[in-house]
Amino acid sequence: MLGIGVFGAGGRVGQLLVELAKKSNAVKLESVYVRKDLDFSIDPGVLITKDLKVFLDSTEAIIDFTTAEGTSALLEVALENPKPIVIGTTGLEEHHQNLIKEASKKMPILYASNMSLGVAVLNKAVKLVASTLRDFDIEIVETHHRHKKDSPSGTALHLAQTCAEARGLNLDSVRQSGRNGNIGARSKEEIGVMALRGGDVTGIHNVGFYGNGEYLELIHTATSRATFAQGAIQAALWLQNQPNGLYGIDDALGL
Repeated sequence: MLGIGVFGAGGRVGQLLVELAKKSNAVKLESVYVRKDLDFSIDPGVLITKDLKVFLDSTEAIIDFTTAEGTSALLEVALENPKPIVIGTTGLEEHHQNLIKEASKKMPILYASNMSLGVAVLNKAVKLVASTLRDFDIEIVETHHRHKKDSPSGTALHLAQTCAEARGLNLDSVRQSGRNGNIGARSKEEIGVMALRGGDVTGIHNVGFYGNGEYLELIHTATSRATFAQGAIQAALWLQNQPNGLYGIDDALGL
């Protein structure tokens, strides 16, 4: 049984990780890191701490669903006490991702903006369609709850990157994140990435391929954040047996 620590147990996914770990026969919740007191109970014997060094010392593997700043702080301390780390934090900038790459030289790290099996398969399908239907225009629309802070979602950006790579394009050069006014016709290589926010939507990602006389849409809808939590636990179980390096959810799922 793998001992895990939840970094950010007070968050939406963090709370689900705590609940799933209680019921799991494969992992044992050993510790949680929090910035403020929890408003729900934790089983006796589970360490609750606000000290990162104590947190890292207390467990075999870590699952992180926090913020870009939180993930950076975790990795800085983990460099002195390497552990397998699963990172599901979104909204990471290039310098955050560079820190993850550097840290993965000293420990196995699995980073994914979305831990669901469905999105992993969607990404594979998107790669196939983007490379096959090369004359079709690509538009990605993601929808999330009103409280989500980063935009577009990490998943939408990952899907866009997959499309760009499938066509030999640089995403930064072809990405279009908004249209307004008389901006002229759409360029052939353009990849649209749009974000909608409202209600309590867990997550919807629509990748549309629009041709002449036909179009194809690939859609993934998450109905529960438990999907992300369960995927993260599966990822941690897989990651414990891997050498130092940076992995994705595709690696853990064998896709």
